[in-house]
Amino acid sequence: MDLERVLEKCGNFGRYQILLLGLYGYTNIVSSLHYFSQTIISFTPPHTCIPPVTGFPVNYTSLQTCTFTHYSDDNSSFGESKCDSWNFERESNYESITTELKWVCDDAYELAVGQSFFFIGSVLGSIFFGYLADRIGRLPACVLTTLTGASGDFFTSFVGNLPWFCFTRFLSGLSTDTQYVLMYILGKRTHLQPLVLGINKVLSVFEYLSPKHRTFGLNIILGVFYCIGLMISPWLAIWLGNWRSYLWAASLPALGMLIYPLCLHESIEWLLTKGKFDKAVSNLRSIAKFNRRQVDDSVFDEFIKHYREKLNREQKTSSDTFMGMLRTPRLRKFTIILLIKSMIITIAFDILSRNVEGVGTSPFKLFSYTGFCYLPAGLVIIMFQNIIGRKGMACASLFVGAIITAATGYLVATLNPAEHALILAFMVGLGRFGAVVAYDAEAQYAAEIIPTSVRGRGVANIHVVGNGFGFFSSYIIFLGTIFKPLPSLLISVLLLIGAGLCLTLPETLNKQLPQTLEEGEEFAKGEKWYFFPCFSHKQQTNKTASQLESANEITK
Repeated sequence: MDLERVLEKCGNFGRYQILLLGLYGYTNIVSSLHYFSQTIISFTPPHTCIPPVTGFPVNYTSLQTCTFTHYSDDNSSFGESKCDSWNFERESNYESITTELKWVCDDAYELAVGQSFFFIGSVLGSIFFGYLADRIGRLPACVLTTLTGASGDFFTSFVGNLPWFCFTRFLSGLSTDTQYVLMYILGKRTHLQPLVLGINKVLSVFEYLSPKHRTFGLNIILGVFYCIGLMISPWLAIWLGNWRSYLWAASLPALGMLIYPLCLHESIEWLLTKGKFDKAVSNLRSIAKFNRRQVDDSVFDEFIKHYREKLNREQKTSSDTFMGMLRTPRLRKFTIILLIKSMIITIAFDILSRNVEGVGTSPFKLFSYTGFCYLPAGLVIIMFQNIIGRKGMACASLFVGAIITAATGYLVATLNPAEHALILAFMVGLGRFGAVVAYDAEAQYAAEIIPTSVRGRGVANIHVVGNGFGFFSSYIIFLGTIFKPLPSLLISVLLLIGAGLCLTLPETLNKQLPQTLEEGEEFAKGEKWYFFPCFSHKQQTNKTASQLESANEITK
């Protein structure tokens, strides 16, 4: 008797699952506050030079953003000097790290350097906490990684120079990606549900849910609560008035994770892979009691017997490794393409989420309002992915996103933000929506292409490598200080490349997914690059209708 059948008896959508979803939602709020804290603290308002008090009369000085021009008394000659102080047009008198430490003009690079260390921490944190999760369990590792990230945000609030800023952002980044790949990194669980990558943030949440409720939990709960965190964070920052105070407030909710061990059980799947059958049964009994269910002892006896045999069988037969995917031509091609796509989508997602300045609308308001896009993005995945297919969803989201982003760049270059703030804000929000759809579509698509025997390790490695390339996103955003549309134009090119790469991958909808490397090498062999289920269905229908028509003519 497998886990799903036992959970049907213990209750797979009862009081415990409602509690679990509630805490999962809370974790999404904590996660959104943490990830985008570096955006909120670094908004740079419009600014002009403040000339030196002595030596340059105001009547004979022309002020620019980074320099000022000073003229002689008779205007016969002039010179240009760099600023060392600025007058910032602070919104609601909010003090950001850039205004306090004066990281603008020649020193603007310091912000990009510091924030790039966040992604270095993310990669190393995924490896370390992933290993720790495999050793001590998902529950304690999840709590530790969240508290580590929160401590990084808290310590960032005390920095006053670039070296310490780099260190604290590195510390903060240690927890970021771990929340997404905690269930996969360095794992050997070849029999888990493959579709929860990129969403599963707490303790294999969805192994406790009935299959028909997983889509709801995966998309709706994440969309609603992640939106809440995104939409309230700018207003919280304005209310507090200072980036240091905001980081204190953003890190505080992570302390709520300390109650998780008191409310939740360790992952049943992890306990089973470690051979801790008695503890797994104890957890299931507790869940049944909490859900007010009575379960016979014979059910748990069959359950233990089933997984003892399964564990022994897997230990004897499983020899596939992630590196094995690079030894055969088709799987090697799929793996390399998935790695490149992950890099592209991660960079695009981060930049389109953070690049909300200089378009004529308050960056606080624009960031908050466009944060709502996470919910409709999840609904789009639910409505269309099973119709147009995984490849169609991934390719279309990247292609449409590229067009929107390129159009946004063109409009930013040609329109006056003060006069066309509404249309520019709409395009920024549309681009952010496309990035979220592409990110979510990529997560499921990659998990289905990789064979089951290496799915956990493969998905984790691809996701971590992609997230590591988020290191460059801060520098790409920095290019906007040179030419404002440049980040949008560069991202649109990358998204077009990603859309083209999708066409070289196989469709996975309504197919028996590969279990081993051998099956993965043969999977969808002979399938055309232009194959999409929605179009093939129409072609098949037309073909059938034509055959019936021919048969009728023969009958006549």
